Amino acid sequence: MLDTGALAWAVTATAFVLLMTPGLAFFYGGLVKAKSVVSMMMMSFGSLALIGVLWILYGFSMSAVASPTDFAGDPFASFGLEGLGNDDLIGAAFGATFAIITVALISGSIADRAKFGPWLVFAGIWATLVYFPVASWVWGGGWIMELGTWLGTPDVIDYAGGTAVHINAGAAALALAIVLGKRFGFAKGIMQPHNVPLVLLGAALLWFGWFGFNVGAEFLNDMANVGLITVNTLGATAAAILGWLVVEKLKEGKATSIGAASGAVAGLVAITPACANVSPFWALVLGVIAGVVSALAIELKFKLGYDDSLDVVGIHLVAGLIGTLYLGFFAFDTGLFTGGDFGQLLSQTIAAFGVLIYSFVLALVIGFAIEKTIGFRVKSEDEIAGVDLVVHGEAAYSFGQDAEAKA
Repeated sequence: MLDTGALAWAVTATAFVLLMTPGLAFFYGGLVKAKSVVSMMMMSFGSLALIGVLWILYGFSMSAVASPTDFAGDPFASFGLEGLGNDDLIGAAFGATFAIITVALISGSIADRAKFGPWLVFAGIWATLVYFPVASWVWGGGWIMELGTWLGTPDVIDYAGGTAVHINAGAAALALAIVLGKRFGFAKGIMQPHNVPLVLLGAALLWFGWFGFNVGAEFLNDMANVGLITVNTLGATAAAILGWLVVEKLKEGKATSIGAASGAVAGLVAITPACANVSPFWALVLGVIAGVVSALAIELKFKLGYDDSLDVVGIHLVAGLIGTLYLGFFAFDTGLFTGGDFGQLLSQTIAAFGVLIYSFVLALVIGFAIEKTIGFRVKSEDEIAGVDLVVHGEAAYSFGQDAEAKA
């Protein structure tokens, strides 16, 4: 039974992580054009509402399995969280915030061109068929948790969601970018953020909430690694900002605030799976690598021809892979360069790419099914006019005559 201190921290961490989804809405909202802000932010808030309900109804039940060979837990085992005690209920609330933001992350890949209703349909189906089962694989006794035992290697390490959250969401984001196709006028340098301060505010809220994201689970672990996880979450993120800015300066001649914000998110993503299992020095190295590689990876969409609007693939998928695989080299005692052999790397690789392939394939199938039936993408003329007014009947900003007309 949790003591009062652990319970207090559990509630606080839950609130921290919940705040990350509105923070993500600000981050994404600032990056899109002014006529798409409401649509972009509503996809995050829609995720918050829908996935919050589904998690309570059956998602939490699906996130733990009776046997590692089970696909997912029984959705009716504790339907509506019936019969759970206080400790389990606070754990369910904390887990809900992870499910919510994982789904919300995907929406950045389809900015400026997605319908809200079909997005919610996708979110509900994807959460049910992908996130809830993957959570059981990674944290609920599933095959990823048992992979080390089966292979005779160290257990897979994913402390706070490199596979379950970031690789999972990034792979789905790539699939949806393919399904919905390119935005009208898609080309390098054309799609500029409409509100830089909004992006920085969102990044700041994400960094703030991430301390609950990474340190939050320590209420289940006697708070033994609080100091390490906290400093690693700080250090890797700061180092990633520097790495990203150096790449920008060398490539473009200027270091930008959008680059700083994006670098921060890349560092946060990379340290997520590794926060409790690397030293602060190796956390700094990880941050630099994540910042540099993600800054280069966001260019892939122009070379490969997929329109990942807000670089969910380049940041979350790429940095998630980096952080997950990095443990194979530098995890305490088991990393290849920290006293171990190739076993940890093998475990991490199978887990990472298993989740990546599963999420990508399912998201592709779900996305195409929605597009072919009820339609996922708005009409070209509606995209040009702006999805906010067409889809939601609202504008993010009212100036001049518009404001006077409404007065």
